[in-house]
Amino acid sequence: MIKAADLRDKEVIDINTGEKLGNIIDIDVNLEEGKIEGMILPKETGFFRFFSKEAEIYLPWAAIKKIGSDVILVDFRSANA
Repeated sequence: MIKAADLRDKEVIDINTGEKLGNIIDIDVNLEEGKIEGMILPKETGFFRFFSKEAEIYLPWAAIKKIGSDVILVDFRSANA
């Protein structure tokens, strides 16, 4: 079992480009079904990203390909198709 706090410590990396997308800032949970729907990452737009919802990247859970000990590999291309 993995804890949400453990997920937040892992770097998220796009498997298509090798680009570091950042660390998870929030997790979208469906409480009715008891499952994770997706994760929210900060979009690097400078200092004011903390004040804007538009400065976030939403990754559906289906985009996650592998959760390793240090990183989470995601298919960012399929998440935005």
